[in-house]
Parts: sequence; C-alpha cells; structure tokens
Amino acid sequence: MTLLITVFAAVICTVLWYAAPSASDMKLGTLCLIYWGASLMWFVDAVVEYIEDGAAYFLPAAENMCNDAFLGLSAVAFGLVIWLVIVLIKDPKGRIRDILAK
Repeated sequence: MTLLITVFAAVICTVLWYAAPSASDMKLGTLCLIYWGASLMWFVDAVVEYIEDGAAYFLPAAENMCNDAFLGLSAVAFGLVIWLVIVLIKDPKGRIRDILAK
C-alpha cells in the first residue's frame, strides 16, 4: 500500500511538473524526486519482503494494509512539508521578501 500511494503521488507530481509552465519556479522537480525516491525505497522494501515471505506477501491482513496506507499517506504528507519548506526558503516569486520589506 505504501508503494502504491507513493507511486501515485510521484506520477501525479511528474505530470504536473511536465504540464505546468511555472514548474521550475515552484521547484516541482524537487517534489518529484522526493516522491520517486520514496517509491524506489518502498519498491526495494516490497522486493525484500517478497523474498522473505514468498506468496504470503500478497495476502496481508486488513490491519497491516491500514497501517501501510497510513504510512504511505504520512510519507506523502512529509514530502509535501519538505517541499513547502524548500519553496518558502527559495521564495521564487519574491512574496515573502516583499512582506518582510514592508
């Protein structure tokens, strides 16, 4: 579930990055890298878990799926927080600088 959620976030972010004209200003490429990195991490985790558990990997308990979904959503939210901090620090449109200058 974590892999699925982060891959969806990475794909959506990549489409937005590719389609948006101001994507480089808003550092969407950084957000894409965060999500693709998380997806790669969960993919490696899934492969290792499959090697250890075999076919039982595909029959998770409902409680485990709920925990994995919460972890995936938490990873996506944490990626957004990191991206937001980066955007606020870089201030691509100069709005924070204008507010502080007043």
